[in-house]
Amino acid sequence: MSTAGEQDALSLPDVSRRVRLIFIGSAGNLVEWYDFYAYTAFALYFAPAFFPHSDPVVQQLDAAVLFAATFLMRPLGGWLFGYLADRYGRKLSLTLSVVFMCGGSLIIAVTPTYETVGLLAPTLLAVARIIEGLSLGGEYGTSATYLSEVADPRHRGFYSSFQYVTLIGGQLTAIVVLLLLQNVLLSEAELKAWGWRIPFVIGALLAIFTAIMRRELHESDAFVAAKKAGVRLGTIADLLKFPRELLLVVGLTAGGTAAFYTFTTYMQTFVRLSSGLSATQTTLVIFGSLVLPRSCSRFTERFPTGSEESRS
Repeated sequence: MSTAGEQDALSLPDVSRRVRLIFIGSAGNLVEWYDFYAYTAFALYFAPAFFPHSDPVVQQLDAAVLFAATFLMRPLGGWLFGYLADRYGRKLSLTLSVVFMCGGSLIIAVTPTYETVGLLAPTLLAVARIIEGLSLGGEYGTSATYLSEVADPRHRGFYSSFQYVTLIGGQLTAIVVLLLLQNVLLSEAELKAWGWRIPFVIGALLAIFTAIMRRELHESDAFVAAKKAGVRLGTIADLLKFPRELLLVVGLTAGGTAAFYTFTTYMQTFVRLSSGLSATQTTLVIFGSLVLPRSCSRFTERFPTGSEESRS
């Protein structure tokens, strides 16, 4: 009878394969969230080019409306790419989702301004955001399924957590690009004139690179087994068999999701327009808020407010 150590040694090649697949699967999630968040990170610079109002608050509200439109598309994208994933494979769905995101980013990067083409400019921006909303909805659900399927049962939660890690990683990457452009590469005037297009070009290139990587993605064993058995996956009828659980998940998710997006997306615009901080200071505040909360929570757990230890 083999020992636990021998079993672990024998499973090393399988662990290596799973880790590689999880890296490729979650890397696309990072790129998708980078592209998605780059819109809000750079809205302060490109909004005047698409919504030429004199009031910057109105410009930001117009940009926020298009950001909200992507949320209307995400459920549809989840259904569409989920259907493709269950019928034709996770690989096809995950590859198409990142290709869609590439297309949306490229449209934003090359769209002329309102001054050049009039109402066509915000219209093209809206089309790009709709495409990105479909893409992100498909990526989020399909990658979550894929990561849970390729992980071994003992570490499924750990491996699946990389979806959330790469979500925040995409946001942090967009902020790092913003900091570099603000403080190292471009002036404020250059950012407003044309520099805001750079992050979307970067996002499109990253999406192309990820799509190439996903050509080597293997279908999960769970999907292959289900197809061989002729099992029909992912039907809405199956989902509706569990109405209580469905409503419970929606209810638990809604509040946290609203708070998360208010904090991570709208907060940058709010701080910049209402606090008097500079663009760089605002970006640093948002960057720190994404990096530090977990460390701060551990500190407060160890030194709770009002305790003898904290007062000493």
